[in-house]
Amino acid sequence: MPTIFFYGPPLPKAKKSELIRNFTEAASEATGIQKSAFVVYLRETDSGEVGVGGELLEDLQKK
Repeated sequence: MPTIFFYGPPLPKAKKSELIRNFTEAASEATGIQKSAFVVYLRETDSGEVGVGGELLEDLQKK
């Protein structure tokens, strides 16, 4: 069963549904695997828990 993980900011339910639908459709088209086989996990991650280029993302966003 193919699995897709997305780590990102908290989103409204409508945006979560849109992401899941779009990820599933794109992955199905690219692989030829039926959409019903895909599992998508959305992991909400606060910018204070993410590092980019050696700095906290929340600090980079303030610049």
